[in-house]
Amino acid sequence: MMQTNPASTSPNVLQSALVPEFDAERLALFLGSRLEGDWQGLKLERFVGGQSNPTYRLQAGDRAYVLRKKPPGTLLPSAHAIDRECRVMTALDAMGFPAPRPILYESDSTIIGTPFYIMPFVDGRVFKDPALPGVSPHDRTQIYDAMVNAIATLHNIDPDLASLGDFSRPGAFYVRQIKRWTEQYRAVALGNDPAMEQLIEWLPAHLPATEERRLVHGDFRLENMLFHPTEPILLAVIDWELAALGDPMADLAYNMMAWHLPQKAFGGFIDRDIVGSGIPLEAAYLARYSQLRSREGCGDWGFYVAFAMFRLAAILYGVLRRGLDGNASSPDAVERGRLAVVCAEAGCRGIELSERNGLSQ
Repeated sequence: MMQTNPASTSPNVLQSALVPEFDAERLALFLGSRLEGDWQGLKLERFVGGQSNPTYRLQAGDRAYVLRKKPPGTLLPSAHAIDRECRVMTALDAMGFPAPRPILYESDSTIIGTPFYIMPFVDGRVFKDPALPGVSPHDRTQIYDAMVNAIATLHNIDPDLASLGDFSRPGAFYVRQIKRWTEQYRAVALGNDPAMEQLIEWLPAHLPATEERRLVHGDFRLENMLFHPTEPILLAVIDWELAALGDPMADLAYNMMAWHLPQKAFGGFIDRDIVGSGIPLEAAYLARYSQLRSREGCGDWGFYVAFAMFRLAAILYGVLRRGLDGNASSPDAVERGRLAVVCAEAGCRGIELSERNGLSQ
């Protein structure tokens, strides 16, 4: 599922020194009768860099797998739903979409303390910096083209044909999402964030007139894509924890966060010059997406940006709280979580964009 080269641009580096919070011998005994490999000689290493569900590489002789589990501790309602991850990845794999295919799901928490699932290990590159340092302009263009093709392909899939028509409640996507993330922000916030308060007031009063109902990834960014070790070829889209049925424009705006954030926040572009770098300008990326989806324009783009940044900020406040409470899946959780303020401010710039003309092109 994730690459293993510490010299690459990936944050998802294996750390063999990190001791898992569960009994590896008990896990090996459980998997020995279920999956191929030398489980008596199990080697277990944890990926670090992600902020979601703890993820490990399992090396059982010549067989490599990835284990993904819920984090320990008290969790927010509906968070870390790995059973939903399994369902959506299985369905998408059957549709030919490049999503990892789980091969085992275990709901019994007595094995390692939480439910978990197993999938095959895929060797590939993960890019943390969306500016793609060290990558040629030609390959940057190919990588961004692969990304926009992938998200458009996902949004073109009929959920009913993928057996996902009941994956989440129908209708009122933005109403439910704004309510959910407002509640989660309130549950974890350490103080008052004026930008978040502005977004919480503005978003419900400026809902789009129409919503499309498609499968959305929820965290569709370059860092959640696996590429061939040497070629600009997409191998898999990972981390489906936040997948749902909803308006794909929200997914697209989140996917395009880099065009609305500064470099200090996830490598954003607003204070970097990307002209001539091989990375498309925002208008070109939007146009390509619209072409692939046979749609005209992107409506009130400012609203979608404001919503995506509000949602990201709420997620990051949760990351910050888990980091401060000591049960985050990454050692940089506190540092990363403090970017919530920057993202909320970016959401307010989306409000300004919407009130100016509703379009970014």
